[in-house]
Amino acid sequence: MKVGIITDSNSGLTVERSKELGIHILPMPFMIDGKLYYEGVDLSLEKFLALQAEGADITTSQPSPKEVTKLWDDLLKEYDQLVHIPMSSGLSSSCQTAAMLAQDYEGKVFVVNNQRISVTQLQSAVDAKMLADKGKTGEEIKEILEASKFDSIIYVTVDTLTYLKKGGRVTPAAAALGSLLKLKPVLVIAGERLDAFAKGRTMKQAKAIMINAIRKELEEKYNDPQCQDTYLEAAYSSSKEVAEEWVEELKREFPGVPIEADPLALSIVCHIGPGAVAVACTRKIKVD
Repeated sequence: MKVGIITDSNSGLTVERSKELGIHILPMPFMIDGKLYYEGVDLSLEKFLALQAEGADITTSQPSPKEVTKLWDDLLKEYDQLVHIPMSSGLSSSCQTAAMLAQDYEGKVFVVNNQRISVTQLQSAVDAKMLADKGKTGEEIKEILEASKFDSIIYVTVDTLTYLKKGGRVTPAAAALGSLLKLKPVLVIAGERLDAFAKGRTMKQAKAIMINAIRKELEEKYNDPQCQDTYLEAAYSSSKEVAEEWVEELKREFPGVPIEADPLALSIVCHIGPGAVAVACTRKIKVD
């Protein structure tokens, strides 16, 4: 049984890394000033941030059914089964669409709804590839991933309230006051929801809030303060230099824990803007 793994670009997975990992990507479409772009194809994080800074009209979208089924049909020439891991059903309708389309591929395509996005979604794809390499079927992989859907959390702090205001997530008055006080909101993504978590007066303070929150998760929810059975992941919508500094800070706080940084999904960046950094933790999947 040969099982192929697919995730969409909401995972932040780059084309280069996807080739290294052996995971296939479905690029997400964006309409920018009336022109269609595809994440990771002709739309990088750097280009997206530049267009966003110019005030471009940006709207998110989802792949057409034809784009999804063409990818599946092409890959089924190589694989016996496919496991498709889209972003959380609570944040996009792309998951429901894929699940509906998969009904015509009974026994061949398994759509995973495990409430993930960005680096935690990427970790799901990596886990799925590991499970496939160990001989698990598509159905077994789907069951394992969905059983662990609440075993991850992301904390993210934003550098500007401008884009949260645009998206209606904060009122104009609150955004103006927050900008005046130079507040740095900390948001949390858990399961289906993106919610406010706390506020920092500086980026340094906001980072400390996130680190303390992750440490509390490790100690109280995961019972793993030494991070032996949990992945720590970093993400960013800033320069690679800022991302590298963030990773080094996390490594100082969690010595001996391997941490890499990946770009935040553009569907998130669309709502939070540039300069953001994030930290996530995901429980490791153990295979019998």
